[in-house]
Amino acid sequence: MTVKVDDSPQAATRIDKWLWAARFFKTRSLATQAVDRGRVLCNETRVKPARDVRPGDLVSVDNGSTRWEVRVKAIAEVRGSAPVAQSLYEETEASIRARADENERRRLYQEPAAQMHGRPTKRDRRRLGGVGE
Repeated sequence: MTVKVDDSPQAATRIDKWLWAARFFKTRSLATQAVDRGRVLCNETRVKPARDVRPGDLVSVDNGSTRWEVRVKAIAEVRGSAPVAQSLYEETEASIRARADENERRRLYQEPAAQMHGRPTKRDRRRLGGVGE
């Protein structure tokens, strides 16, 4: 199946449909919920799911685990393969740096309970600020 990609300036589609086609969300209803909750901004403004997105628009997406800031390059009405989805947008340099910094922070983060093995003793719980103080 070939996916029709339109990069002309007058091309437009609903933002929830574009987010789904660009594979930021697994389903269109998840994309709609994210837009409704304000986790998606278009040109730094909260929008509704029916808002049209066009090539050149700046879209900020927070899907819960990752944040992206992308510039829309093209419009697709249907969901295609991953390479097709990646051709629909271009990530900004600031977004790339922020995601790399966040990945590094997660990699270096030490879970507080990582040194403990098994169930904590009464002494361990006291050190953690729990029982018996």
